[in-house]
Amino acid sequence: MGKKKQKQKQKQGQRRDLPPLSELVGTDTGLIRDLIGEDVLVVLESHQLNILGQTFRPIFTGTIVEVTLGHLTIENAIIKMPNAPFFKFPTPLSFPIEKVVGITLFDPETIIPLT
Repeated sequence: MGKKKQKQKQKQGQRRDLPPLSELVGTDTGLIRDLIGEDVLVVLESHQLNILGQTFRPIFTGTIVEVTLGHLTIENAIIKMPNAPFFKFPTPLSFPIEKVVGITLFDPETIIPLT
């Protein structure tokens, strides 16, 4: 069994509840740093974003790889768009922490309705 499947199997048996985002954000990023290596769903405060002419809601999934005082970075970022719900962004994406309105542990392969 591959490492990814073992990790997924371990995660299925574990469920961690995260504290409210207001406790995760602030001058101390320690709580978010604890999520490095975890698959998460990130929602930004903007109503919509636009990349290369595609407009979409600011909902992303991926693995947190870096957290600094001002931003967090996810790789294997999937942009949740109605016309391409599993579009994997080719490079890691960084978000300003103050623009993040929600973050939770999440299986990036989960299908969620966007309409």
